[in-house]
Amino acid sequence: MTRPVIGIIGNSHLINDEYPTHAAGVSNTEAVAQVCDALPLIVPSDPAFVDIAQLMDTCDGFVFTGARPNIHPHEYGEEPTPAHGDFDRARDALTLPLIRACVARGQPIMGICRGFQEVNVAFGGSLHPEIRDLPGRANHRMPTDGTLADKFTNTHLVSMTEGGPFHRLLGDTHVLTNSLHGQGIKEPGNRIVVDGTAPDGTPEAIYVNGAAGFTLSVQWHPEWQAGEDPVSRPLFEAFGAACAAWRAGSVVAEMKRA
Repeated sequence: MTRPVIGIIGNSHLINDEYPTHAAGVSNTEAVAQVCDALPLIVPSDPAFVDIAQLMDTCDGFVFTGARPNIHPHEYGEEPTPAHGDFDRARDALTLPLIRACVARGQPIMGICRGFQEVNVAFGGSLHPEIRDLPGRANHRMPTDGTLADKFTNTHLVSMTEGGPFHRLLGDTHVLTNSLHGQGIKEPGNRIVVDGTAPDGTPEAIYVNGAAGFTLSVQWHPEWQAGEDPVSRPLFEAFGAACAAWRAGSVVAEMKRA
């Protein structure tokens, strides 16, 4: 049987600070190809180059990746400040309507880091510009020192709702994850269910309530060495199974799959 095609939302990037590209991390393509058992397809993060309807007909599911630029706060009714950092308005214009269209259609999606935040904002949620500035919150940003492996190492527990889809999928209410983000959910959007939190209360795992298809999304980076991590592997395997089912003409929601 032909493997499902999973669109990996790319990011704008300058090679040598001058040559513009659309790119995606190798860890994302490895996770999709090796753990989801799917064909990875990097999607330009700009609606000027892709038509959403045609894109949805081409791909069986989508990974909304992490990125350094943040979602513009105008998307959730707030004004930008220096704490909001850099933005990518072209990606906003592609991903937010694409997420809503996929959920409405029952097509599988998985959000990672910025992608997790995009799922929340797509349904009317808002974001804190800087988690570490909030009273009682930890610094969730990527460490500045060490190797890449050091920066992606698991650093804190995430507590899952007992009996929720993440608990059923992962087999535990407490899992160890990495942490490489500055922003985070302030108010969950309509239909967004926070199913897992960090020890400081920061939302780390969500799904879209009532969605026909797979919508599990996480604030951490499960794509890093996904095949070897006991939390990442079942997450990508379940997502890959949902995409394969979509290709075969079925809809598999995480609530039924997990």
